[in-house]
Amino acid sequence: MDKKQHIAIFTTASLPWMTGTAVNPLFRAAYLSKDGERNVTLVIPWLSLKDQGLVYPNNITFISPSEQEKYVRQWLEERTGFTFDFSIRFYPGRFSKDKGSILAVGDISEIIPDEEADIAVLEEPEHLTWFHHGKRWKIKFRMVIGIIHTNYLEYVRREKNGMQAFLLKIVNSWLVGIYCHKVIRLSAATQDYPKSIICNVHGVNPKFLEIYKEKIEQQQNGKHVFTKGAYYIGKMVWSKGYKELLKLLHDHQKKLAGIEVDLYGNGEDSDEVQEAAKKLELAVRVHPGRDHTDPLFHDFKVFLNPSTTDVVCTTTAEALAMGKIVVCANHPSNEFFKQFRNCWTYDDGNGFVEATRRALAEEPAQLTDAQRHELSWEAATERFLKVTELDQVPTMKPSNIPQKNFMSTSFNFRRNMEDASAYVHYIASGSEASRKVFGAIPGSLQPDEQQCKELGLAIPAAKRG
Repeated sequence: MDKKQHIAIFTTASLPWMTGTAVNPLFRAAYLSKDGERNVTLVIPWLSLKDQGLVYPNNITFISPSEQEKYVRQWLEERTGFTFDFSIRFYPGRFSKDKGSILAVGDISEIIPDEEADIAVLEEPEHLTWFHHGKRWKIKFRMVIGIIHTNYLEYVRREKNGMQAFLLKIVNSWLVGIYCHKVIRLSAATQDYPKSIICNVHGVNPKFLEIYKEKIEQQQNGKHVFTKGAYYIGKMVWSKGYKELLKLLHDHQKKLAGIEVDLYGNGEDSDEVQEAAKKLELAVRVHPGRDHTDPLFHDFKVFLNPSTTDVVCTTTAEALAMGKIVVCANHPSNEFFKQFRNCWTYDDGNGFVEATRRALAEEPAQLTDAQRHELSWEAATERFLKVTELDQVPTMKPSNIPQKNFMSTSFNFRRNMEDASAYVHYIASGSEASRKVFGAIPGSLQPDEQQCKELGLAIPAAKRG
């Protein structure tokens, strides 16, 4: 009998889309499987060719899931130098243009066979369950762990929609409570959830720590390693820190006279960011996006990141791992980074000016071995196992899978509010009319015939031609 834990990690995006929910769950799966003590499966969305064209950069598309899996594994191996023993499975997904994200189609819990269902990790559990219609996660899996990645409320508030933010907060809390046993918030910048734990369970791509080692070797050989000034990298949309950064640079141009800043990113607001930068008296250059490991970034000394919409900013962690000074807002999203001497926070515009000028004038402090470890995926995996208590929970497979999708075997439906809530959501999510009201993609209750064929799934009777 297999005594290993079976961990299925479900996420809302996949490479080659370079977004946090594509990259971080991939590294989590890899490092959880590294010691061979667990069976790990990463479950990622499969998109139609049309949707791939909307989501994936540089016209990259795949004709089959196996082709995309090969791409994902090659990307991972190039960055870690390891071949990892974990499985990759795909669920049908569709891209929502208005939400700018991928939504699951059908009951994606079925991707994991009942006999393998043990522990589920839902990366963005609110996102994965908004329109979930099928088996109840807590019944199918012995333990369900939700990891909150995204500050959805902040994005909605920025659209100045207070009522929508209020309703979203209630719905998110309701669904996460129904479907998750444990909830991890990467930082206090996210919406609060009952009984949630704040812990940064993310690490950095090992390549960034290798870049730091190279810099130290160069420094020991007497070379001046940081020859460039300040930069920022991120998706070029106003909500990703560009609005705050350009306002700070605009409001304090005289105090910052003489400094140069380079901005790197792609996004729907690129043209507007470029126009705003041209109006400044300072030398602010706008460039297309690049991979943060690109040698072009190695010689920059200061990373400016005033963003307050992130939960834990991946690029801030990467910059620290490369040995740079990071100037960032004194904000809950940056709490984890404050333990590093090279993280300099500010409270207001004058503080930003002072920190930026000082950072450009001084040299970064060297990272200790303990600090380098703290930034690594090895340390992130240790934190994950500790906070979820997976290193303590005895391995035991569910003895039986209930026949009903939404009822628990422990309590009577009428006496159990959670079961009642799950039932309400099950009924509401099963109606195309109610799904449409709440923003689901029309026709997404079940995958279409083409996606079923591509994924080797049984074609639902309603979709047969």
